[in-house]
Amino acid sequence: MPNPQLKLTSEVKYLKGVGPTRAELLAARGIHTVEDLLYYTPFRYEDRTHLTAVADLAPGQTTTILVKVMTCGLTRTRKGTYIYDLAAIDASGAPYPRMIRCLWFNARYLERNKTFHSGQHVFFYGKAETDFYGTGNLQIVQPQFEIIPESDTGEAESLEVGRVVPIYESVGQLGPRVLRRLMRTALDSLGDQFPELLPASVRSKNSLAGRTQAFRLTHFPDGQQSFEELARFRTPAQIRLIFEELFNVSAGLALKHRKAKSAQGIEFRVTASLRRDIKTILPFHPTDAQKRVLKEIADDMCSPRPMNRLLQGDVGSGKTIVAVQTALLALSNGYQVALMAPTEILATQHYLSIRHLLEPLPYKVDLLTSGRNTRAKAELKDQLSRGETQMVVGTHALIEDDVEFAKLGLVVVDEQHRFGVLQRYRLIRKGQVPDVLVMTATPIPRTLALTLYGDLDFSVINELPPNRSPIVTRLVEEQGREQAFEFIRNKVSGGDQAYVVYPVIEESAKLDLRPALKMFEQLSANVFSEFKVGLLHGRLSSAEKEEVMERFKNGDIRILVSTTVVEVGVDVPNATIMLIEHAERFGLSQLHQLRGRIGRGRKKSYCLLLASDPRTPEADERLRTMTEANDGFKIAEIDLKLRGPGEFFGTRQWGIPAFRIANLLRDQEILEWAKREATEFIERPESRQEFDAYVSFLRNEWSRRYGLAGVA
Repeated sequence: MPNPQLKLTSEVKYLKGVGPTRAELLAARGIHTVEDLLYYTPFRYEDRTHLTAVADLAPGQTTTILVKVMTCGLTRTRKGTYIYDLAAIDASGAPYPRMIRCLWFNARYLERNKTFHSGQHVFFYGKAETDFYGTGNLQIVQPQFEIIPESDTGEAESLEVGRVVPIYESVGQLGPRVLRRLMRTALDSLGDQFPELLPASVRSKNSLAGRTQAFRLTHFPDGQQSFEELARFRTPAQIRLIFEELFNVSAGLALKHRKAKSAQGIEFRVTASLRRDIKTILPFHPTDAQKRVLKEIADDMCSPRPMNRLLQGDVGSGKTIVAVQTALLALSNGYQVALMAPTEILATQHYLSIRHLLEPLPYKVDLLTSGRNTRAKAELKDQLSRGETQMVVGTHALIEDDVEFAKLGLVVVDEQHRFGVLQRYRLIRKGQVPDVLVMTATPIPRTLALTLYGDLDFSVINELPPNRSPIVTRLVEEQGREQAFEFIRNKVSGGDQAYVVYPVIEESAKLDLRPALKMFEQLSANVFSEFKVGLLHGRLSSAEKEEVMERFKNGDIRILVSTTVVEVGVDVPNATIMLIEHAERFGLSQLHQLRGRIGRGRKKSYCLLLASDPRTPEADERLRTMTEANDGFKIAEIDLKLRGPGEFFGTRQWGIPAFRIANLLRDQEILEWAKREATEFIERPESRQEFDAYVSFLRNEWSRRYGLAGVA
C-alpha cells in the first residue's frame, strides 16, 4: 500500500525494514535516501520461471538451480589447498534425484561462518562442468549462491521463485534477498510519486518510458520483456534510466562548455616574430599531427573566447614541444604561463627541458615545488606577482594561496587525471580568464573522455615522430631471469643504457616482492658490477632526483634501478632496454607508461616483463596485451574493459561522474545518443520555460547526484 508520508527524498532509515543499523550499511555505499536505494539497480537477473533440474544439466551450461544441501565441509589437499566441498540434490525431491557438487577454493570463511548445513534450500548460479575426480556427476566451481531461510513466507517466495529475479550486489551483510524486499517495499510505499527529471520534449521525441514504470520494471520485470534484452540492460525501462543519467551529465557539461565559450577571453595574436621564435627553438621538424594540433590550439587562442582544450597523445608523441609552442604564443603577447605537473620529478624534467628550449629567447622560466627552500620560493613568488618571471613550472605548490600572478594568460596542466578537477580550477582562478590546455599521455577511450572531459574541446596527436621503431616487448618467466640479465649486459656493453623497475622501495612482511633498495645493492655489487648502476625512488630529495636523472642522461649511470617514479618525465634517448620486475603486479596503463620511457631515440628498444607465479587470469591478460600491442589507445580500451571506468585512473577522485546505473563500457551507444540530445536541448530548447526549469534542476542536483563540480 502507498505510504503518503514516504518520499523519494526521505532518509532511507524511515523505510520499513531498514532502521538505523541497516541505514549505516547503506550509507557506506552512498545510499542515503529512498531514491538512492532505487538507483541501486540489479547487476544481473536470473530466470527462475523454469529452473533447470540437475538431471538436465549439461557440461558447459551456465544456469540457476534450486537444490537441497546434503553434506558440506572443508577439506585440504596434499599440496595444502583448502577446498570447501558441498554435495546437494534437487530440492524438488524427485523420485531419482541427481547429486551435484559445489566447490570453493581457499574459502575457509564458509566453514568458519557455518554458512551451509544439511537440509538447506539454496539457489546456486554458475557453470556446470564434469567432476572428473569425484563421482562422475557434475560440479560447479565457485558458484554464486542465495540461501532460502526455512522460515520463508509465501510473500518472499513470490520474489524468489517462479519469476525473473533481480540479483543485487550485497551491501555489507545485506544480501540480494534482503535488498529485493527493501526494493519491493519502497516501490509499493511510493506508489506513483516519481516526478519526471527529463524535459517533456526530450521524452516525447525519443519515445522514452515513464520514470515510474522504468523503476518498477527495472527492479521487478513483469515477464513481458525479452530475458536476453534484460540481461543486456536493453529493455525500455532500463534504457530510460540509463539515458536519463547520461543525458543529465551531458547536459551539465554542455552548459559548462557554453558558459566558458560565452565568456570574454584573451584574444592572442600570431606575429612574424613569434613564428621566428618557434623556428629558433624547435629541436626537430614537427610531425603533421603536431602541426594540425598546434593550428587548432592557435585558432582557439586567437579567438575572443577562452580556450578550454584537452591535448591527448601517446607517450613520445611530442606533447611537450606543442605545449612549449603554445606557451610562446602567450609569452609573445605579454602574458605569463603556468605549467602544473603532478610530481616533482616530472615538474623538474619539464622545467629543465623548457628552460633549455627557451634559452635563446628573452623569457625567464623558473620552478616552484614544495621541495625548494623557503627563501627561493618566496623570491620566486615575488617575481611572479611583479611579472618578472614569465613562465613557471611547478607542482601543487602553484595553487597555494600566496602564489599570485601579474598577468596569467595560459594554464597548462600535464597528466590532468592525476589532479582533482577543483585543483585545476584553483590554478585557473589565479588569472582573469586564462586559456587552458590540459594534457594527458594516458590515452582516454572516447566513451570515457565524453564524460570526463565533456566540457573541453579535443585535440589528439595520433602520430609518433619519424624514425621511431616499435618497442619489442617480451614476457619473461622466472626461470628466464639470468638470460634477461645477460641480454641487458650485452646491450649495455654495446653502449646502450637500461632501466630496471621494481614495484616497491623496501621489503614488506605483507608483500612477497623484490624491493628496489635491496635489488640495487645486489645488481650493482654482483650482477652488473662492471657497470655504474644508479638508484631512483620517490623518497629522494628533489636535488638528489635531479642529480641521478642528469647522470643517467649524460651516460655516467649505465643502468638505472628505479621505482615507478620514472613512469613519466624521464627522457633518455640512449636508454633502449627496460626490465620490469613483478610485471604482473602493475596495471596495464602503468606498464604502457613505463615502457614509454624507452624507444625515445632511433635504436631498437626492448621491454622485458619479468613475471612471477602465481598469477591471476587478469594479470595474464594484461601481460599478453603488452606483448601484442604498442598503440596506447588500443591498450587503454582493453584496460578500461579489464578494470572498469571507476578504477581506470586508479582512483574515483578525478572528476569521473558517479554513475549509478549507466555503464560506460556497456552503454557507449546510449551515451552518444544522450550527448547528441543533450547538446541539442541546451543549444535549441523547444521552450524557454522548459529550459529554465531543467537548468534549475541541474544546478540544484548536479553535485549531489553525479559528484562533479557545479554547473553554470
